[in-house]
Amino acid sequence: MKKVLVVVDMQNDFIDGALGTKEAVSILPNVKRKIKEYKDAGHTVIFTRDTHDKNYLQTQEGKNLPVEHCIKGTHGWAISDQLDTAGSLIIDKPTFGSLSLMSVITTNYQDAAFELVGLCTDICVISNAIMIKAFLPEAKVNVDAACCAGVTPESHRNALKAMKMCQINILNE
Repeated sequence: MKKVLVVVDMQNDFIDGALGTKEAVSILPNVKRKIKEYKDAGHTVIFTRDTHDKNYLQTQEGKNLPVEHCIKGTHGWAISDQLDTAGSLIIDKPTFGSLSLMSVITTNYQDAAFELVGLCTDICVISNAIMIKAFLPEAKVNVDAACCAGVTPESHRNALKAMKMCQINILNE
């Protein structure tokens, strides 16, 4: 069976930049190991990258979260250089869930099992996990809790509970 690891928004601004947290910093070694495991086994690794333009503060998201982050071309927008992106598809996404990611997986990986890791559990991880489940209802979808961090520890736990209710398997809780 094909396996696909989706690494969600492991970008500098979410790790130790504008919206970084100690929890995000702490999962970096786990995510690095997970990527290596998938690549060593010959499985697919896809990265998503939160991507905003310079007018971010004028967008709906910018008005609700008025902290400039992941502005295209900046250091904060880049995926952490501690993570091996070589040979992986990187999908830029302007919002929480990615229709581009859904297009790639429904075209190329309908029979795959999926695992998601990354940031933030309670925003982009949950959005993409639920979208995969909606687009491919019979797909096995896992989220590795030890490779995710939320905006707060409490919102991380709440997102894990919500995903369980949507038949997404939570690993390493």
